[in-house]
Amino acid sequence: MPDIDDMPAGGIAAIRKLLWLMAAVAALLGALLYFGLEGSGADKQTPVAAKMPFGGPFELTGADGSVLTEQSLAGKPYAIFFGFTRCPDVCPTTLSRMALWRKQLGKDGDKFNIVFVSVDPARDKPADIGSYVELFDTPIIAATGTDAQLAQIRKGFGVYVKKVPLDPAKPGGDYTIDHTAGVFLMDAQGHLSSIIDHHEAESTALDKLRMLVG
Repeated sequence: MPDIDDMPAGGIAAIRKLLWLMAAVAALLGALLYFGLEGSGADKQTPVAAKMPFGGPFELTGADGSVLTEQSLAGKPYAIFFGFTRCPDVCPTTLSRMALWRKQLGKDGDKFNIVFVSVDPARDKPADIGSYVELFDTPIIAATGTDAQLAQIRKGFGVYVKKVPLDPAKPGGDYTIDHTAGVFLMDAQGHLSSIIDHHEAESTALDKLRMLVG
């Protein structure tokens, strides 16, 4: 291998420039890694979207006719689920699980609200959703709204909703609804803390709720 002293001046300058660039890139990557790790651990209560706007603003009508907004829910963490009262499986199963989680958490179960939002305003009136949530033997804040109001909150939470005719030959007839089945966990300031997937283990769901209220 030729000695560096025997190389032309231009070649030595090129090598020095390359080494300088490599050192600069390494320093930049190190800084990004350091600050990235620091940022990721800065707020362990919001692992999904640390202090990012999420969900609101929105305005709905509660089961008792009152106005429900992101502001009226502020001050206490809440778990919010979107569904409809004629849902044959996912909705009653999820609301039953939410009621059970609250009981399993003991005194911590009182530290968060459960919110159910119907995405079927044509069939689910405020009185209907009020009667529906009473079936789950735990306090649940139930609400719905106009098509425009529901479109706004669905957009805020990124909720998927699609009306599906039970008989494709009768598109104007009876229908069911495909919808997002996750439970969104919101902290007292209205920030997303986590999401409980429909298929998630009970132990994982409880850990996420403990983080929410802890």
